[in-house]
Amino acid sequence: MAKAPSIKWTREDTLIALNLYTKLKFGQFDSKNSVIQEVAAKMGRPPGSLSMKLCNLASLDPVQRARGIKGLEGASRQDREMWQEFHTNSLAMGTAAEELFHDLITHDQTKDVVVEDGAIKLVTPTGPTETQATVKVRRGQKFFRDAVLTAYDVRCCISGINVPRLLVASHIKPWSEFPHERLNPRNGLCLSSLHDDAFDSGLITLDEDLCLMLSNRLQKFFPQPALEQNFVPYEGKPIRLPEKLAEPDGEFLRYHRFVVFDKCKIDQ
Repeated sequence: MAKAPSIKWTREDTLIALNLYTKLKFGQFDSKNSVIQEVAAKMGRPPGSLSMKLCNLASLDPVQRARGIKGLEGASRQDREMWQEFHTNSLAMGTAAEELFHDLITHDQTKDVVVEDGAIKLVTPTGPTETQATVKVRRGQKFFRDAVLTAYDVRCCISGINVPRLLVASHIKPWSEFPHERLNPRNGLCLSSLHDDAFDSGLITLDEDLCLMLSNRLQKFFPQPALEQNFVPYEGKPIRLPEKLAEPDGEFLRYHRFVVFDKCKIDQ
């Protein structure tokens, strides 16, 4: 039997694969995964082809390699160039990848596409009617949230809380001040809503060893058992590290330590 001709990977196809890479764990890259089968069918290619592409991308991920996961060694020049481009221009690439993935699954612009519980679902976003511009911003924010939460196995990296609705993809460098880093997964931490507010306000930070530091300003509110139990047990302890893609950038953390956290000291 003649071998079926291979289907060329376009730039758009590879961006869709990159998007799916951020939404799935390494152990979910199997061609029998129903999500991979559905996405591959809509792309017009065999599930095995998409599965291999995800494993090729894993081979480019330094966090995966540090965990001893090599992926497959068949990454193409296009894969490598796109991986590099994503890390130098995550704002544009992340938004484009999310929009391509959305439009592959549905053309209903009133719905968001989520990968949840081993399936692809369409959900109605909350909030007022949105313009095309705000939809684009929301798609980018969704890409960032999916990438960060999946990288941290949907658990707060400080407390271990794993209730998705209580988790936030928190920015290390503030969202408003650093637009080019808004969708960079290395500018993200998966935190509970409480720890996100404390981090964003400079009440807590991470030291050079990624261990939790509490500000004097926060500690002035002690003793409060309900407050202390959410922070004191984790002080000086290292955070839970991401499993792929989103290892926090040391430069970003230094900024947070010496600008956001130190400002909190000054303001106290």
